[in-house]
Amino acid sequence: MNDGLYSSKTYQWATPQDLFDKLNDEFNFTLDACASEWNYKVSNYFNEEQNALKQKWTGNVWMNPPYGREIKHWMKKAYESSVEGANVVCLVPARTDTNWWHDYAILGDIRFLKGRIKFVDQNGNGNNSAPFPSAIVIFSAKNVEEAR
Repeated sequence: MNDGLYSSKTYQWATPQDLFDKLNDEFNFTLDACASEWNYKVSNYFNEEQNALKQKWTGNVWMNPPYGREIKHWMKKAYESSVEGANVVCLVPARTDTNWWHDYAILGDIRFLKGRIKFVDQNGNGNNSAPFPSAIVIFSAKNVEEAR
């Protein structure tokens, strides 16, 4: 087991390329909101130093946020950005018993992923199975308005 996947330091883990590619084909992302110099998926990205929570998100946004206690802040930002017109696609743990899930995730379009995601580490190793199920939550101006 890799304890790093339990921590809020998920910026050290990259989204599997095949999962991202399928979603990118559908959404044509213009911003990666939670990235680093080695794991970004879109050439336009915010890294930790830029603090995406303080930036304006526009266009079609990919978000694989830190998975610790601070995930609630990322989900709030994703939701609020969609209210302002962005489309935000989030890769998150399917933690349906949490406040952030009930406060924000249920306002989006939810796609549960089958099996466990194998995140990629900085060395390109893709054998880091998540110890939890995952979901894609899609916040768009349209589905957020319908959920209200």
